[in-house]
Amino acid sequence: MEKRIDLERRARKANQITDLILDNCRSTSIVGLTDEYTALESLSLINVGLTTLKGFPKLPNLKKLELSDNRISNGLNYLSTSPKLQYLNLSGNKIKDLEALKPLQEFKHLAVLDLFNNEATQIENYREKIFEMLPSLEFLDGFDRDDVEAPSEGDDDEENGNYSEDDDSEAESGENDKDGSDGSELSVSTEDVSLSEVYNDDLEEDEGEWDEENAAENDDDDDDDDISDEDEANDSAVAANADKAEDNAADAEESQARGKKRKHEG
Repeated sequence: MEKRIDLERRARKANQITDLILDNCRSTSIVGLTDEYTALESLSLINVGLTTLKGFPKLPNLKKLELSDNRISNGLNYLSTSPKLQYLNLSGNKIKDLEALKPLQEFKHLAVLDLFNNEATQIENYREKIFEMLPSLEFLDGFDRDDVEAPSEGDDDEENGNYSEDDDSEAESGENDKDGSDGSELSVSTEDVSLSEVYNDDLEEDEGEWDEENAAENDDDDDDDDISDEDEANDSAVAANADKAEDNAADAEESQARGKKRKHEG
């Protein structure tokens, strides 16, 4: 714990520190924290492993003390050296009965107390008895006497009207987003038109390519037809020539036959 305290001080003097966080530093008792920390207002000792509060220093200005998730069962009287204490968190400890809580009656300004996850909370009429024991108490385990939940820090800011300029800017930004006054809708419309135009252009280009392909195919078909016509013409010419050759051969044979006949007759 002493090394952790030195680290958290960051070369500052002890009487200049108002907030000290020593969570998870692991120690069974208070070591290294002295009466020199006279300006300390908030001290956190969560999950340290404390079994006793013996040696707790005199901290005249301490208002908030976090002692949750330790192993404290009694010895709350050692906190009496911090009379201005307003907030005390003892949740997750080993407090079994109301007798161990009686030293808290000395704190006239104690407004918030948390005893969640202690065996003492199982006592019959536990809440009524604690509120009766500690008249200054406003909230016990996060709820008031009427079981109304304690407001969060954000709720406190809203109730007190503590709005920042950033909040106003975010609100205006949100309104602009809703009504589209920032031009977002116009941008979307423009983008839609652009996409439509691009799509139409692509469609026209595809149709042009399709027409060109069909024209090329038609040309090929015409060429094929021309070739077919030429082939038919050639075939006809060949047939005509063949017929003519046959006719000539027949004429020749007929003339030869006539010659032979004349010779025989002579």
